[in-house]
Formats: sequence, structure tokens, C-alpha cells
Amino acid sequence: MKREIQLPFDTGTIASLQAFDRVLLSGTVLVGRDQVHQRLSELLQNGEELPVPLQGETMYYMGPSATPDSMVIGSCGPTTSARMDRFVPALMEAGLIATIGKGPRSPQVTEAIRRHGGVYLIAFGGCGALYATKVVSQHVLAFGELGPEALVRLEIRDFPAIVGIDSRGNSVFD
Repeated sequence: MKREIQLPFDTGTIASLQAFDRVLLSGTVLVGRDQVHQRLSELLQNGEELPVPLQGETMYYMGPSATPDSMVIGSCGPTTSARMDRFVPALMEAGLIATIGKGPRSPQVTEAIRRHGGVYLIAFGGCGALYATKVVSQHVLAFGELGPEALVRLEIRDFPAIVGIDSRGNSVFD
């Protein structure tokens, strides 16, 4: 049985999730990969304002392919989460509450998730075409010059994922 979750997350919902739970996400998520994470981290380090508040946000790690005329977005499967691990503790400190990607996370990220009461969700690799059908809208928020690496907001509906690391630090990778 999959649990239907409305985004943004509330703390009660996150606290109720357990590693291995299957979820269907609906609502909005941010999209950002390596370059977005680096730029956000640099802004934080320099005490500058972020282009969007991170409080309560969920970040999906993906880079879309070209968008066909009949679609909102092209194939948009997850990318490897570990590439963002060095940035995640600071972004969670700034309010990021959840991430979506594929693969295991570092002990530092697991500790940041536990400390901030967050969650890591695993999207299914190889399912980019399926995920594209779950995107209702997309809007570039910042760093548009990065093309597919820009900071984007997606509205999603019935987006399937698995809880990879819950708010207590329990992990499907242990």
C-alpha cells in the first residue's frame, strides 16, 4: 500500500514515515543538482539572500531531457544523490526538509536528516519517462543560465518514491 502525501511536508507527516514506506507525492518540489547546490551554499556562506526560501522545501535531484511539444517536461528521472552530500547539511540548516534522488547518502547527511527531522526519498532510476507524466507544471526560479541545471519548481501529482532515510536516521541502506 502506498501512502499519499501532500507537499510541502508537515512535521507530523515526516515523523510518521518509516524507512521502506512507499509514498505517492503531490504538490511542489524544488529541482537542483550540483551547480545549484554549490551556488546556494556559496550564498549561505557569504550571508547573502537565497533566491527562494528553503524552509520546509523538498529538493529533487534530476536534470530533465529536452521537453517534447506535447509534454510539460522531458524525461526527468533521479540523479545520484551522493554528489550533493557535501552541501546538504548546510542546506538543511537553512530549512530544507527533504530530498529526493537515488542511491545511498553519507553518514553526514543521515545525521543532518536526523538532527533536523527531515527525510530522504528514493526515486526509481530508469523511470524518467514515467516521472515526466507526473509533472503538472515547471517554472525556472533562479540560475536560468545553467539550462537543465537551473533551480526549478515542479508541481507533481502521484509521484512514486520510497522512504530511504526516515527522520530517526533509519535507512534502507543499512
